[in-house]
Amino acid sequence: MNVLVPIDGSAPANVALDHAFEQFGDDALTALYVMDPVDGATTWGPGSAENWLSAAEDRAESVLEAADDRAATTGHSLDTDSVVGRPARAIVEYAEEHEFDHIVIGSHGRDGITRVLLGSVAETVIRRSPVPVTVVRHRE
Repeated sequence: MNVLVPIDGSAPANVALDHAFEQFGDDALTALYVMDPVDGATTWGPGSAENWLSAAEDRAESVLEAADDRAATTGHSLDTDSVVGRPARAIVEYAEEHEFDHIVIGSHGRDGITRVLLGSVAETVIRRSPVPVTVVRHRE
């Protein structure tokens, strides 16, 4: 089985990665970091896109290295990749294009108006995914 684990360096993503190691550790696991261009849309001008991309790539590398370290510590193997896009859409497209069988994603576990206002990448992935999705909740 091929299992995709979207990660962003947050506590919920780390909990999801640990869950994937526990539940799917013998399967092929891939950690995916999505570089969201909307996060970098606060400044515009000459060179701003290149600056954003460079910073996003550095962040992706850092998060993916930490995931690799986490895998090594637990004795699991992990493939890693990063893409540019809106997180929920990029996760679903990546899962489709690379023929994953399952997605394990972390959630902050927000309720009520907070969830409505902030949106939910996990919820959108659940609705649009062509494969089963396991949501691992993390409450702060």
